[in-house]
Amino acid sequence: MKHKQLKIWGVLFCGSAVILGAFGAHLLSDILSPDTLQSFEVGTRYQFFHGMALLFLSLTTNSQKFIYKSAQLFIIGVLLFSISIYLLSMSTLYPETGMTAILAPVTPVGGLMLILGWMNLLVGFIRD
Repeated sequence: MKHKQLKIWGVLFCGSAVILGAFGAHLLSDILSPDTLQSFEVGTRYQFFHGMALLFLSLTTNSQKFIYKSAQLFIIGVLLFSISIYLLSMSTLYPETGMTAILAPVTPVGGLMLILGWMNLLVGFIRD
């Protein structure tokens, strides 16, 4: 993974988080319960924060392996964590689909990937 790829992922995550946040605030606020909407907002927040982290990592002059490993964990984590939250939020509108049973275990795995990314980054910076 190159710095340019980190920039692209970071911008994609940040830009789509803004779009999804607006979608949630303006279109879903009348459809979803307040608790479900709050979960949706958590997904956008984590997506945005980790997009910013990827942009930060893309600006580092250090091309150490741990930078790219953390970036990979962030990307996988956002894809699993945030997207599963979006889908879980929307699945409340169609409970008969059974999506909750399928998606519920995905969210914590994504969260774990995000945590591991931060831990890897910490250890890498300490050793550097």
